[in-house]
Amino acid sequence: MNNDTTFARLVSLACHDLRTPLATVNGFARTLERTVELEAPADRYVEMIVAAVAQLDELLDELSLVARIEADRYDPNLQEVDTLALARAAADRLGEDRVKVEGEGAPEVEPVTDSSSKVVLGQDLRDLGAAVAVRLLERLGGAVEVDGSSLKIHLPQ
Repeated sequence: MNNDTTFARLVSLACHDLRTPLATVNGFARTLERTVELEAPADRYVEMIVAAVAQLDELLDELSLVARIEADRYDPNLQEVDTLALARAAADRLGEDRVKVEGEGAPEVEPVTDSSSKVVLGQDLRDLGAAVAVRLLERLGGAVEVDGSSLKIHLPQ
């Protein structure tokens, strides 16, 4: 019997339990997309539901990850990657209308503006992904800092 009643365990349990109704919504929305010829605006509504389900799924993944990090139950698969490859992958997922990628790849992320620096450092909790990433790096013994307009990510050797 699992007697772990920590907040991290509670968050993990909530993420797990939320996936069942989310899968139901996703399944029925996908079924409607494939099997029913919907007219406007119903076709757009189903498309919006499918997109929202994907977004909720990503948020649950991030929340579940931070719960594992906080409970010391996360074992990352560390790999070196180029920032240009990461940016292109994000642009592919998000769409060209939301993300424009240009320039050369580099080991640093820039530009970081004054208004965004606290967000990317996890000090202003307005972006769950950034906050989770900073916690993960710190848990691994690394650090994140803004130096001028560059975000520097230090990983342990």
